[in-house]
Amino acid sequence: MSALQVVTLGCRLNHAESARLAAYLGELPRTVLINTCAVTAEAVRHSRRAVRAARRGGARVIATGCAATIDPAGFAELADRVILNPDKPQGTAVGRHTRAFVPVQNGCDHSCTFCIIPQGRGPSRSRPIAEVVAEVALLVDAGVAEVVLTGVDLTSYAAPNLGTLVATILAQVPALPRLRLSSLDGVEIDPLLFELLTQEPRVMPHVHLSLQSGDDLVLRRMKRRHSPRDAIALVERLSTARAEIAIGADLIAGFPTESAQAHARSLSLIEACDIVHGHVFPYSPRPGTPAARMPQVAPPVVRDRAAELRAAIANKRLRWIRGQLGAAADVLAERDGTGHAPNFARFRMPEGIRPGTIARLRATTIADGLLLGMRA
Repeated sequence: MSALQVVTLGCRLNHAESARLAAYLGELPRTVLINTCAVTAEAVRHSRRAVRAARRGGARVIATGCAATIDPAGFAELADRVILNPDKPQGTAVGRHTRAFVPVQNGCDHSCTFCIIPQGRGPSRSRPIAEVVAEVALLVDAGVAEVVLTGVDLTSYAAPNLGTLVATILAQVPALPRLRLSSLDGVEIDPLLFELLTQEPRVMPHVHLSLQSGDDLVLRRMKRRHSPRDAIALVERLSTARAEIAIGADLIAGFPTESAQAHARSLSLIEACDIVHGHVFPYSPRPGTPAARMPQVAPPVVRDRAAELRAAIANKRLRWIRGQLGAAADVLAERDGTGHAPNFARFRMPEGIRPGTIARLRATTIADGLLLGMRA
């Protein structure tokens, strides 16, 4: 191990912060930086397992991220050093990536009953627009073709709102080819942001929504601020205004008190909202959260329901991918030989296309869930 190795678990914000922290720490031989996640109990177990594995390999281990911040004493027993989330360095990390994650917001002021992340991230705060624009401009000058704005609760960006931030980036960094947004809370999409999502070609037609459930009662018990009807109406508005838009969603399987009928409504939501990019989280109780005190669904049932949700999304996604055949798309080539279209459909790239290049491809076949394309 000749240089600092980085292991990132969890959200896109963690990925953005890992790059910054790695740049700040520099070359540290035989050292592993593990950016932990606490979104579920399983994520914490994975985080601890990663730390132990790195130590068994003889490396010096630095642990950071939400799991390490929520339980610093526990991770201090496993790692050589713990860096809490508030102590992560800021600044721009210009690396070799074709896509760059830019954190614009951190923390959360909401109190979803299942979520422990505010304990690891603190209250919501937003970066100044000028600071974000300067970072995006620096990344574009370094050759980054796509910027992804990210945050714990991205749509709560309040300097003054996310729509204004996106519009300012587009206006002041005209050389930026593509701008993508990470997970959005539908109830916080401001009118300008909606207009940009549906009318601006440089904003990618890919909206990932924090939906969590398709059942009204479960959503109320989660303390979410939308109903299934709200979610369906929003997707209809987005799709009507921009037909090529692709919808992603976060869904929780087996939330406490969830009945078979409530689970069936979540399955129905996948079809009703055309969800083709899905993240399914089997519910696990987080100590200190209200949901942990509610009547729990049996773990085997939770696992089965999560599997059903994933299968439903996979089936929906396969039909959607088949619908891409014959169509041309501008695909950003990644370093692993794959690439992503504006709607986040994943391609296997033809030989000879340099990473970071946006190539016009026509989808011809499907293999292993990837579109295969030829130059259009």
